[in-house]
Amino acid sequence: MNEKTMQFSLGDQTEREVRDTLTQVYNALKEKGYNPINQIVGYILSEDPTYITTHNNARNLIRHIDRDILLQYLVKFYLGN
Repeated sequence: MNEKTMQFSLGDQTEREVRDTLTQVYNALKEKGYNPINQIVGYILSEDPTYITTHNNARNLIRHIDRDILLQYLVKFYLGN
């Protein structure tokens, strides 16, 4: 049995790129009358892009962010690191 801890490595997207994209997606969802938090969580959990509106190209924008990177930054932000 291998008891070594696996290490996880992420891509090259910067925190600012992710923040800017997530903000644009949030704003597009809000403009269309959706609950942005619920929709973004639905997308993260399912990777189903239909949770995100096509308004202001939001669906295309969020699909350019790797979900693992998105989760990493969200956890990092939440924990204040």
